Amino acid sequence: MGGSDAIAEDLRERILSEPEAILEDQDLMRALVMANEKSLGGNVVDLRGIAMERLEARLDRLEDTHRSVIAAAYENLAGTNQVHRAVLRMLDPVTFDDFLANLGGDVADILRIDALKFVLEAQDAADDPALRRLGDVLNVVEPGFVDAYITEGRNVPVRQVTLRPSNPSDASVYGDTARKLQSEACIKLDFGEGRLPGMLAMGATDPELFTAAQGTDLLAFFGGVFERQMRRWLS
Repeated sequence: MGGSDAIAEDLRERILSEPEAILEDQDLMRALVMANEKSLGGNVVDLRGIAMERLEARLDRLEDTHRSVIAAAYENLAGTNQVHRAVLRMLDPVTFDDFLANLGGDVADILRIDALKFVLEAQDAADDPALRRLGDVLNVVEPGFVDAYITEGRNVPVRQVTLRPSNPSDASVYGDTARKLQSEACIKLDFGEGRLPGMLAMGATDPELFTAAQGTDLLAFFGGVFERQMRRWLS
């Protein structure tokens, strides 16, 4: 038996012992189908081969969808853990001063945002010592500012959470930092009956961090916790 025959016999034995190895190899199966089509001649249409090509294309699409779903699930889990850590850190301080310092420091760092502002509507903020102690985190504005900022002056419903590109030329919320920001999240806050609304504004230099296509449940949850904390401090 010659060398080529010995190799052929060895391959034959391996194929017979492990036929599933061929079935799982798409490139090898495709080569076998093409070889079969050539043996049929040009006047014969192999419907089975056509069906197999379509099934392969469908399988590729399903695998791509499967990978996308898994990636989205991991991303959602990471986002959930991130917001939960930020909420727990926000609940740690036992004094109002620490709460405020923590908001613009550790909480913003955990959320990986470049700017965090607490916008509060007030009739006369100058006489409120609690508001003066908020420092750089606070931006006191006239009544009606929050809705106008969120809707950008349009006659549309005000959502609790709005995700969008930021306006680098509008320094009314972020100050000079606005020039660097590319996206933002606006969370409208309700402090209870008899109080004017507020807003948490989160700005990021990453244009993809906050987009309209993203879900808002986690940020709504974060805003709800913040509302309850601020009701304590402002009471």
